[in-house]
Amino acid sequence: MSEVRTYLLTVDRDIGEASLIAQGTASKLESQQLTLIGLVQSLGEYIIDEDATIRSKAVTFLSQVIGALSPTFLSRQQIQVLCQFLCERIEDGGAVAGLTRLQELERCNKDMVILILRAMLEHFKNLQIRPQSERLQILELLNGLMSKHRSAIKSMQSESLVGITDLVSGEKDPRNLMIVFSILKVIMVEWDIVGHVETLFDAVFCYFPITFRPPPDDPYGITAQDLKSRLRGCIAATPYFAPYAFPQLIDKLDSLSPSVKKDVLQTITACASSYDIPTMNHYSIILWDSVKYEILNVQEEDLAEEALVTIRAIAERLSNGQASAISITSLATYMRPIMKECNEYLQAPQHKRSKTAGQILNSIGTASSIALSSVVRSVVPQLLTLYQDADSISKQRALLEALFQTLQPTLIYHGRTSSAKHSDLENPLEPFKDTLFEIFSQALMSTAEQEISFRVVALKSLLLFCCLQDYLQDSEIGMAVQYFDEIVLSENTLGRDDLRNAAIQALIDISRIKPAIILEVTFPAFMAKLPDSMPMDNVDYKITLEALARISTEPSTSDTLIRRLFSRLDVVLSTSVPLSYPQAILSTLYYVFNQRSLKSDPNLGIYFDKIVGIINRAAITSTKAGLSMALTEPQTMELLGRLSCLTVRTLDAYTRQSVSQQVYTLFSDGAIFVPVPFMENVSETQRRTMILSTYLLAGVAKDIPLPYHYPASAVLLNELVRMSLLEPSHIIRHSLLQQTALLVNKFTPDNCLHYVTDVLWSSPAGLLGTDNLSFNSVRAVFWIAKGLLLRLVDADELLHRLLGLLNNKIYGNTAARGFALLLAPDEIVSKENGAVIRLLTKQRVFNICIPEIANTFRKSDTMLKSTLLIALSGILRSTAIEVLMPEIETLLPLLLQSLHLDDSDVKAASIETITMICQENPVAVQEHISSLVRQLLKCAADPKSNTSKARYNALRCLRSFPGKIKERTLLPFQGAVTRGMLMILDDPKRHVRKEAVECRSSWLNLDEPDEDD
Repeated sequence: MSEVRTYLLTVDRDIGEASLIAQGTASKLESQQLTLIGLVQSLGEYIIDEDATIRSKAVTFLSQVIGALSPTFLSRQQIQVLCQFLCERIEDGGAVAGLTRLQELERCNKDMVILILRAMLEHFKNLQIRPQSERLQILELLNGLMSKHRSAIKSMQSESLVGITDLVSGEKDPRNLMIVFSILKVIMVEWDIVGHVETLFDAVFCYFPITFRPPPDDPYGITAQDLKSRLRGCIAATPYFAPYAFPQLIDKLDSLSPSVKKDVLQTITACASSYDIPTMNHYSIILWDSVKYEILNVQEEDLAEEALVTIRAIAERLSNGQASAISITSLATYMRPIMKECNEYLQAPQHKRSKTAGQILNSIGTASSIALSSVVRSVVPQLLTLYQDADSISKQRALLEALFQTLQPTLIYHGRTSSAKHSDLENPLEPFKDTLFEIFSQALMSTAEQEISFRVVALKSLLLFCCLQDYLQDSEIGMAVQYFDEIVLSENTLGRDDLRNAAIQALIDISRIKPAIILEVTFPAFMAKLPDSMPMDNVDYKITLEALARISTEPSTSDTLIRRLFSRLDVVLSTSVPLSYPQAILSTLYYVFNQRSLKSDPNLGIYFDKIVGIINRAAITSTKAGLSMALTEPQTMELLGRLSCLTVRTLDAYTRQSVSQQVYTLFSDGAIFVPVPFMENVSETQRRTMILSTYLLAGVAKDIPLPYHYPASAVLLNELVRMSLLEPSHIIRHSLLQQTALLVNKFTPDNCLHYVTDVLWSSPAGLLGTDNLSFNSVRAVFWIAKGLLLRLVDADELLHRLLGLLNNKIYGNTAARGFALLLAPDEIVSKENGAVIRLLTKQRVFNICIPEIANTFRKSDTMLKSTLLIALSGILRSTAIEVLMPEIETLLPLLLQSLHLDDSDVKAASIETITMICQENPVAVQEHISSLVRQLLKCAADPKSNTSKARYNALRCLRSFPGKIKERTLLPFQGAVTRGMLMILDDPKRHVRKEAVECRSSWLNLDEPDEDD
C-alpha cells in the first residue's frame, strides 16, 4: 500500500499517526528509498478526485512531507516544481502550509516568490469568506514572504501594493488584524505609494477607533491596546497620510467617549513624532486649535495629560531640524499663538486657566532647549511684572506656581544630574537670576507661616535653582540651604509637615550635588540642636535626628553624621537624660548603617570599635547602681543589639571569630562582668544583657566556633531553656527563646540534633512531658520546634506532638497561638543572619497539619474547635496561596467558622486568606457569599470588638467581590453593603474610612455598564 493511501486512511482516525507516516515518507526521500517524482506521481489519482476533501488531504500529505525534510535536501529545481505544483492547487487545503515551508528555504528565489504571491492574489480574491483559521494561515504565508523576500515582492511595484491591499481588506479577526497591520505598515514605509495613498489610508483607517474587547480567558492574549498600537503605527507610517488623517482625527475629537478621544490624541502624538517637519509645520496651528480644548476645558484629567503630551510632541518634532532655518521658523510659527494665549490667561492669575497655562508652558518647554528658551523669553518677563504688581497673596501664589511650572524644564537641559540633556544653548534664566532668587527667597522666608502651599512652591523653586549647572554661586546655594535648615529646625508647622518635608527633601537633593555645603552649613546647625542634656518634655531632637538621617545619603555626609552621633551618644550616656533620647540616637545610627554598603566601607572597623565600647559599657553598667540607666533599658539594648548584629554580619572572618568568643562576656573583663548563663541569683538588669548576646550571636556566621562546643552546647541549650522558664520579664524571655531557636537552627550540627530532641521529649525531664508543662514551657517548645522545622528535622513527629498539645484544656490556647510562630518571619532567625530555612518548610507544615486539624475539628466540642481555628489561622497567615488552593474545599468552611471567634487577630488573618482565595478561585467563595457578606459587614462595623486591621481586611475582602464574583450573585446584597458602608464612614481610623468609601463605590457600580461597551 502506498504511503499516500496509508496516510489518507489514517488521518481522520489519528492525526498523530498520520503525521508520523509523512515523516517516514520524508526519511525515505532523504535515504533515496523513494524519489520525489515517484511521490508526486503517487498523488495523481487523489489530487484529481472529484471529492474536494480527498484532494485536500492528498495535498496536505505532500505539504507535511515537505515540512519534515531537512532545509537543504530539495534542489532549486525541485523547489520550483513543487511551487508550481502547489500554486496550481493553492485552493486545496494544505497547499498553503507547503508553500509556507518552501518560501522559508534558502534556495527559494525571486521568481518562485512572485509565482506564489500571484497565485495568492488570483485565487484568494474573496479571502474574507473563508474560515478564520484558513485566513490566518494565508496571512502568515504572506507575512513570511514579506519578511524573507521583501525585495522580490517590492519589485512587483503597484501589482503587489494594490494586490496585497485588496487581499487583506475587510479583515475583522484580531489575530489576523495584527498581521495585516504589520504587512500594510511595511508597504506604507518601503513602497512608492504615490498614487495609492488614499487606498492604503482607507484600508487601515476604517478600523479607527478600535473598540475590540477580548473575551474572558482569551488564550491568544491579544488586547485592545495591542491592536491600537499596530493601527496607530500604520496611520503614522508616512506623511502622505496627513491630509486624510488629521482632518478625520480632529473630527473624532468631538466624540463623547473619553476612550475614543484618548485614542485620537495618542494617534496625533504618534503622527507628530513620525511625520516630517514641513508636514507638521502645515498642520501645527490647526492641531493646536483642536487639541487645546481638551486642556483648557478639562473634563477628564487623563485626557488633559494626553493633550499636553500631544502639543509637546508637535513642538519636539518641529525642533528636530538640527537648528535649520525651516525648523526654527516652523517652531516659532507653532509657538507664537500658544505663547499669546498663555500670556492672556496669566493676566488673570486666579482663574483656573492660569494654572492650565502653566501646564502648557511646562509641556512645551520640555520639548527642546530651543522651545524652552522661547518660552522663557516670551513669558518670564511678563510673569515677573505681574508678580511684583500683585496686590494679594492669592494672586502671588497663582503666579508663583505658573512661574515654577514654566521654569521646571530647565532642569532637563541645564541640570546637574547625569540624566540631564545638556544643551549647547545658554541657560535662558541667566538674565533673570538675581530677580528670581530674591522673589523666591522673600516668598519663602518673609511670608506668613500659615501660607504653607505658597511657601512650598517658593522652596521648590529655590531648590530648582540650586540644582542647575553653573547657575548659582556656592555662597548663594549656602544661603538657600540656611533657609531650608531654619524651616526644618525652627518652623512651626501648624500641624502640617508639608513644608518641613519639602525642606528635608531639598537638603537631601543638595547633599547629592553639593555635600560640602551640607557639611559646612547644615551639620553644625543641626548638631547644635542636639542637647547634651535636656528637659524631660523636649522632643525637638527627634525631628533633628530624623532630618539628619534622611539627608545623609552620600558617603561623605553619612560618615560625618556617624562620627558625630557616636560622640554625642557618649556624652548623652554620661548624663541624666530621658531614656528615649539615646534610643533615638541609636535608631538614627541603625537607619544610616542600613543605607550604607557596610561590606565595602573602609571605616567599618572604626564603627565596630565604637559599638564594642558601648556594649562593654552596657555590661559594666548592668552590674552597678547609680550609673546611666538608659543603657540598661531593654529597648535600648534591643536597638544596640540590632546595630551590633548589622555590623558583625559584615566583618571579616577573623574579627567575627573574635566576636563569637565574646558573645556572653560582652567584651568585658571577667572580674567586672560575669556572663549571665549558669549564674544564680542574677539581677534583672544583668539578665537584660542576654538581649545583646542574642543579637551578637545572630551576626556570627554558623561556621565560626562558639564559646561552647557540642556537647557543651547541649548544656548551654538546657541553660537557655531553664532561664526562659524562670524569666518573669517578657522582653528578656523572648530574647532567650530567640537565642534558643537560633542555637538549634544555625549552630547545631546534624550529628548532635538528638541533644535538641532530648530537651523536648526525653523522659522524664522533656518539656513535652505532662508533668513539665507550663505556659512558658509551651512557648519554649514552639521556639525550639521553629529552629528544627525550618531545617525540616523530624517534621512529622514534631508537628504531631505539637498538634497533640491543642487538646490540653489548660495550655491548648497557648499552643494554638504557637503555630503562628512556627512559620512567621523573625528578626533573629532569618536568612540575613545565616539561619537554615528550607524552601519546602511551609508546604510541609501545611500538608501535615491541615488535614489533622480538619479531621479533629469535625468531631470536637466548641472549646476545642476555637483552639483549632486559632492554630489554623496561624499556619495559613504564612502559607503561600499556591499551597492553599488544592485544599480549598477543606479550608473554606473552617475559615468561615473562624469569623465567629472573638479573637480579632485570628479574624484579620482569616479574612486576608479568604481575600486571596477570592482572587484566585472566586467560584469557591461564591457559594458562601451570603454568610461571608454578613460576617464581614459585622466585623467592619464593630470597632469595639475588632482591631483596625481586622476591620480594614473585612472591607478589602468585600471590595474584592465585585469584578470577581458574578454580578447576579452579588446584586441581592448590594443594598445591605452600601448602607453598611455609610455607618463605617465614622470609623476612628482614616485608612478604614478610606477603604469603606472605595468599597461602597465598587458595589454601587455593580450594575453599571463598562465604558465603550
